[in-house]
Amino acid sequence: MEIGSQVPGFCLPDKVGEQRCLSDFRGKGVVCYFYPRDNTSGCTREAVDFSEQLPDFEKYDAAVIGISPDSPASHQKFGEKHQLRVLLLSDERHEVTDKYGVWKLKRLYGKEYYGVERSTFLINPEGKLAQAWRKVKVNGHVEAVKLTREALRQ
Repeated sequence: MEIGSQVPGFCLPDKVGEQRCLSDFRGKGVVCYFYPRDNTSGCTREAVDFSEQLPDFEKYDAAVIGISPDSPASHQKFGEKHQLRVLLLSDERHEVTDKYGVWKLKRLYGKEYYGVERSTFLINPEGKLAQAWRKVKVNGHVEAVKLTREALRQ
């Protein structure tokens, strides 16, 4: 995906199993972030940071959506445990992570496995890619996204 290109649409279940679609947010900006797993230290910090900064994104008429391969039930527990305010969606079959190119072969301690490459996509109200961050490091990431939120209005 290139800046200015239409992003792939999707529909995924939220924490209660209700289908939520990217098209539901047409006319709004969307911060769509992909993360590896609920309740891990980095993923928790990222979700809490986005939740704390949600009012700043809402000022720009932007929604924040987190997507991982975890189940809706896992998202429910994760959200309740950390008082998360962002919308969490479940991509258990990796269909959306594949479309966005974030389902990758990874290596840890000499073992190879597939998982989510932490990434964030800023989508403008017309559904076009305004900015992308790949291989995200959690520290300072939400602030970096906030600095580019003006791109939501383009």
